[in-house]
Amino acid sequence: MRRPAPARRLTALLATLALVGAGTACSRSPEGPDKVVAAFVAGWPRGSFTGVTFVDTNGAAVAATDVATQIATMSGDLAKRPPTIKAGTPKVTKQDATVTLDVSWPVTATTPWTYQSAVPLSLKDRTWRVVWSPAVFHPQLSATDKLTLHTTAAARGGILDGAGNPLVTAQPVVTVGIEPKLVTNLPALIAALGAAFATLHKDVDLSGLPAQVKAAGPTDFVEVVTLRAADYQQIRAQIHDLPGTVFRDGTQVLAPSATFARALLGTVGPVTKQRMDARPGRYAVGDQVGFGGLQERYDDRLRGTPGTSVTVPGANGEADRVLYHGDPVPGPNIKITIDPKTQNAAEAAMAGTAQRSAIVAIRISDGALLAVANGPGASPLDFALTAQVPPGSMFKTITATNLLDAGKVNVNTVVNCPKSLTVNGYTITNAGGEVLGAAPLHVDFAQSCNTAFASLAPQLGPTGLRDTAAQLGIGVPWDLGVDVFSGKVSANGDATEQAAAAFGQGTTLVSPVVMAGAAAAAARGQWKQPVLVLDPAAAKPAPDQPTLKPATLDALHQMMREVVTSGTGVKCKNVPGPPISGKTGTAEYDNNPAHTHSWFMGFRGDIAFAVFVENGGASTEAAVPMAAKFFTLLGP
Repeated sequence: MRRPAPARRLTALLATLALVGAGTACSRSPEGPDKVVAAFVAGWPRGSFTGVTFVDTNGAAVAATDVATQIATMSGDLAKRPPTIKAGTPKVTKQDATVTLDVSWPVTATTPWTYQSAVPLSLKDRTWRVVWSPAVFHPQLSATDKLTLHTTAAARGGILDGAGNPLVTAQPVVTVGIEPKLVTNLPALIAALGAAFATLHKDVDLSGLPAQVKAAGPTDFVEVVTLRAADYQQIRAQIHDLPGTVFRDGTQVLAPSATFARALLGTVGPVTKQRMDARPGRYAVGDQVGFGGLQERYDDRLRGTPGTSVTVPGANGEADRVLYHGDPVPGPNIKITIDPKTQNAAEAAMAGTAQRSAIVAIRISDGALLAVANGPGASPLDFALTAQVPPGSMFKTITATNLLDAGKVNVNTVVNCPKSLTVNGYTITNAGGEVLGAAPLHVDFAQSCNTAFASLAPQLGPTGLRDTAAQLGIGVPWDLGVDVFSGKVSANGDATEQAAAAFGQGTTLVSPVVMAGAAAAAARGQWKQPVLVLDPAAAKPAPDQPTLKPATLDALHQMMREVVTSGTGVKCKNVPGPPISGKTGTAEYDNNPAHTHSWFMGFRGDIAFAVFVENGGASTEAAVPMAAKFFTLLGP
């Protein structure tokens, strides 16, 4: 009965050995190909395949560096735009595996070219190896193929005015150039070109031409300047037959004139190396891009999406093989509120001014900016929107609004206007040594008495001026869709600073547009942020401010009208059309009292305005006559 026991022990032992053997076999099974696939996917864009073993379709070893070289060569024009690659789940069959790759090449900054390829793998000596062939790169490529990228520029979006009409259009231009082999006397040629450009009042820098011509090949086109076709025709007889000049016709996106709202609109021209370096992969040589103003701010939108094709050049006269094609998508338009008639009148009013100047006009009923004009010339600086300068006596409007709203004064409150007023050792004087004596507030306002308003400063409190300015949109954040300086208003200053700030000096800074906005608020009785860019609409416009008290508004209207009927703005009294109301400003900007900016803000009918002349002297001599000219040109 005990004999079977050895048999049972033998059976148990065999079972144990079988389990051990099975466990050993499992532990020796090779890992799946996932790690190798991940290393290959990571290495493709880098051109380096650490931890990847390659073989060809016959099983012969292939160096990883050779694979990297083949990929770089086949990438061709896309070599500097590495793809994004995602691997699927490997399908394993004994000693072989296959994984699908989703390959995405950024053929433009916003457009990817996507396709799938398959990576075969084989297992040998417990190592998964990538079976390399050009088909892994792309199913339709051979080792000698190279990708070629072709781009087609999209139609650039336009900039439309408030009525929906184009402000900028494609217009004919002529590029003036020099072909070195045709030049007989370079200094004489440059002098003749300079004289011709001077008749157009164009400042063309010709100083670098000798070096450019010397460095160019005999038949190269050395660009000098691109002119509107109409401008070229004016000087054609002077430059066309000069030995060395050559010309190219073309088109450019242009405003109605070289100066029309130039700082606001910006310009369009060939992309520069600096722009290309700043945004790698965004542009190609020859692309047209915006410079300054709206053209640069909204360049990505206006340029649209270029058309792209990825091809493989055909051999022996065969047609190219197209692997990818995308049509260009035109850029959407930008719509702004500018009114060409108002803009032209503003620019014409500044045309004869030697100093930098600006006129801003706002439609009071809806806040639309009708003119954002800078003069003279075609400076890229948008002084109308971004200047940061003291407001001078225009800010007496803010001081008066504060005190009228608080009930501390009315238009007939007598406020003494002495020749000078000293505050903590700081002496304040009036323009021309003016003395009004004991005069009602409306007279002090109309005649712009500094000493009277400085004496009112203690009644404003430490933040009163800033708080009231904010109620008129000064010193609060704006969103116009373009860069704008909305002001910085003095607050919490000592007695001297408060006295200076009460009549627009001290540390307060404003821009023409912010003062035009304040004038619009004074006209309608409430500040609403002005509007410039309608489409795309501003993301975060400033909220409306509380309405002014009716009594305050009536008083402001009375006093601002008196400025024109009998005060410092009298040179606008007889302008045809609706009556003009406003407030002048002569603002000192350094320690020399003779250095002053000239200001005038106000409203007429449905238009609020601000006129600024840098270092223009007295408002009565510069800004006020300019406003009169503007409204005369604009008409009733």
